[in-house]
Amino acid sequence: MDWSKIHSDFKLNGVSISKKEIPEVAYSYIKEGEDFEKEIGEFLQNWIDNKETIEVKTSGSTGVPKLLVLKKEHMVNSAIATGKYFNLEPKNTALLCMSANYIAGKMMLVRAMVLGLHITVIAPSSNPLEKAKKQFDFCAMVPLQLQNSLGKLNALRTVIIGGAPMSISLKEKVQGLKTAVFETYGMTETITHIALKKINNNPKKTFSVLPNVKVSKDGRDCLVIDAPKITNTTIVTNDIVEIISETEFNWLGRVDNVINSGGVKLHPEQIEAKLSSIVKNTFFVAGIFDEILGEKLVLVLENENENSLILEKIKEIKTITKYQIPKSVYIKENFIYTPNGKLNRKATLNSLNL
Repeated sequence: MDWSKIHSDFKLNGVSISKKEIPEVAYSYIKEGEDFEKEIGEFLQNWIDNKETIEVKTSGSTGVPKLLVLKKEHMVNSAIATGKYFNLEPKNTALLCMSANYIAGKMMLVRAMVLGLHITVIAPSSNPLEKAKKQFDFCAMVPLQLQNSLGKLNALRTVIIGGAPMSISLKEKVQGLKTAVFETYGMTETITHIALKKINNNPKKTFSVLPNVKVSKDGRDCLVIDAPKITNTTIVTNDIVEIISETEFNWLGRVDNVINSGGVKLHPEQIEAKLSSIVKNTFFVAGIFDEILGEKLVLVLENENENSLILEKIKEIKTITKYQIPKSVYIKENFIYTPNGKLNRKATLNSLNL
C-alpha cells in the first residue's frame, strides 16, 4: 500500500495541496502559524517522510501519557474503513476542531488526505461552532464540545463523539436534531474508533464494530479486540463489556475505576449516566478509603452551588439503587484536564487531599 499517496481532491482550508506541495505548506505552518497550525505542520511533515511509522502520544486520561508507534498503513486502513461506514466521498467537507498532537486530530487529517475531503481547520476550543458560517459533512468532537455546540449543530451533517462517554442528558438533547450523532469506542492503540453507536435518528443500544474487526472478552470481562487491518497484535483493554456477538457489545465501564464498597462493585460510568439528569455542572463519582466499607462512593462537583440539595435530588432518581447514592459530596473549583481536554479523574481527586 502506498500510504503516502494524497488524493487529488484533497483541500486544506480551501487550497488544493498535492504531495509535492505538502513540505512547503508544512514549513509555512510551522514557521508562521499559531500553535495549533504548527501541530498540523509537524504532522504533515512526519506523514510524508520516508518512515513507515509515526509516533503518537496517548491522552493520559487513564494513566501516564506515553508514546506509541503506529504504522501509517494501519492509519490509512482506519481512514478507509471510516469513509466506507459513513459513505464519505471525495469533495465532502470536514471540520478539524481538535489538536493534531493527538490521534483524533491526526486521523481527521489522514481521512482528508486519503479520501479527498475538503477539510477546514480551526483552533481547538470548547465551543468550535461558535463562529461557524459554513456547513460540514463530517466532524469529530469530545462531549464538552458537543454540549456547547447544540445550538449550531445543524452546521454538521454527521458528528462522531469520543474521548469520554456521553451522558444520558446529552444524549437526550440531541434527539430530534437533523445532525447524525454517533458515539465512538476506541483509543490511540486502535487508531481512534473501532466501533460506533448511533445516538439519535433511529438510535442503537449497542456498539457495532467497523469492518474487519472482531471482539470478545477475557476472564475479567474486559474487551479484547482483534483488528488485523489496524494493529499487528490482539488488544486487551481494561474496559468491562457485555458481548452481544463478535461484532456488537455494550460498554459498562473501566475495570480500574470499579469501586468495591462493602463488597458491592460499583461502576462509576453507569452511576454518572444516571446522575447526569440531576447534576448539571461537570462532575464525577469516585471511591475513597473508608474504614468500614473499604471504599465509599463520593460525588465530586466542579464549582457547584447547590451541593446541599444534590443528595436529596439524587435519592429521587427512579433508576438509582441505594448503593449508587454517594455518601459524601466534595467541591473542586476547577477540575484538572489532560492536554487534549479529557477529565483527569485521578489528578482531580488527589488534589482534594482527602
